[in-house]
Amino acid sequence: MKLKNDFLWGGSIAAHQVEGAWDEDGKGPAIMDFVTAGEYGQARGIHESIQADVRYPSHTGIDFYHRYPEDIKLLAGMGINALRISIDWSRIYPQGDDSTPNKAGIEFYQNLVDELLKYKIKPIVTLYHFEMPINLVRKYGSWENKKVIEYYLRFCETMFQALKGRVTHWVTFNEMNHIDPQSEASDIFTYIIAGLKYSELTNKKQTLANIGYNMTLASCAAVRLGHKIDKHNEIGCVFGIEPVYAVNSDPDNVLTAFKQMDRDFYQIDAMCNKKFPQYKLDEYKDQGINLAVSAEDAQIFKEGSLDFIGMNYYASSVANYAGASEKGSALFGGLQNTFLPVSKWGWTIDPVGLRYLLNYTYRKYGLPIMITENGLGAVDEISADGRIQDPYRIAYLSKHIQEMKKAIEIDQVNCIGYLTWGPIDLVSATTGQMSKRYGFIYVDIDDQGQGTAKRLKKDSYYWYQQVIASNGTEIQYDSK
Repeated sequence: MKLKNDFLWGGSIAAHQVEGAWDEDGKGPAIMDFVTAGEYGQARGIHESIQADVRYPSHTGIDFYHRYPEDIKLLAGMGINALRISIDWSRIYPQGDDSTPNKAGIEFYQNLVDELLKYKIKPIVTLYHFEMPINLVRKYGSWENKKVIEYYLRFCETMFQALKGRVTHWVTFNEMNHIDPQSEASDIFTYIIAGLKYSELTNKKQTLANIGYNMTLASCAAVRLGHKIDKHNEIGCVFGIEPVYAVNSDPDNVLTAFKQMDRDFYQIDAMCNKKFPQYKLDEYKDQGINLAVSAEDAQIFKEGSLDFIGMNYYASSVANYAGASEKGSALFGGLQNTFLPVSKWGWTIDPVGLRYLLNYTYRKYGLPIMITENGLGAVDEISADGRIQDPYRIAYLSKHIQEMKKAIEIDQVNCIGYLTWGPIDLVSATTGQMSKRYGFIYVDIDDQGQGTAKRLKKDSYYWYQQVIASNGTEIQYDSK
């Protein structure tokens, strides 16, 4: 197998991290509008109300809402043929349960998509990327309440209809799999996904299980709906998953690593195997968690299976083991791998892990896989001559692309696209920083929201341009 001529090269962004204009043109307040800036080692604050003297990064983002024609033109200059965007639910239904949608919000996304199509860039539209109207949390209890599924499906239907004929590739959710009652969660992850603070949940395990189940059900229902509205729709779901390695060959540690890695896959099982997995229901029962799959739910699972799997990959981890000196030090709860380097933000750099994960996932489900996020958050400096040299980013991405190519060309994995995270600098979801930069395009805004907002091309911009033009055959880069 080789990379196909229509292989998707591009990037992914999220509305709450780029758009800004948080209260313009009828947009309602969403969960991320109440989250302050933080930094590595210092959690973002989550407020109940907007405070006048506090910076909320989503309020301004990188001003993509007003500057998207300029930004898309710059991205098109690299030659990308795909961009994953998200629809901010609170722009379409400001309170979530409104009787009618906000016309201005719909028109914004229609215009945005038209701008992408003008440059022959395929829009891949995420319907939920941490942008829930805050009213749905406060009035209904977020995804724990099945009523929210009804409002989500109405939002989905509105956008399926509004973008019919323009968009054929959709994503139902981004990284819902981090809701996991089997591990200690953090406030920021639980809040980002569901608008709830983990520390304030009274029955943590049952609540997280309910949320995970209802979001999985909502995804399958959205797939079924999207197929009904337009038979040409290709609909996937994006998962943030990582390989989990055993610390050694002790069979107990190998088994622990398998179970720790596989726990992130139960939702993919439900969405690909047309039923909610019985093993998960039994595991929950042993933990005192009660879930019931109704006949109506079972039919939704049966009829709402995915067309492709979206894979967000950044790092791998080592499973916890007896006698470990530090528990849960890696990104999603595992341990750091001492054989691997780490980024400035403590994420392991493991290109081979991407090949491993592609193989594991493809052999498990046999569905096309789109790498929907991969990238390196780093501090970039502008030199005296105005140049931004980022060889560390080029090295990171080139090594991951090489491993992806091995998975395709040697291992026969059907991988249909490679989208980097944040092809233009944006606000970090986990820290709220701008200094944690991923882009090929530098945005002159600092962690305090100050700067000219001018866009500048980094060295990596020209490197990715070369990679795309060669369809992945020219990965090395001479910066001279």
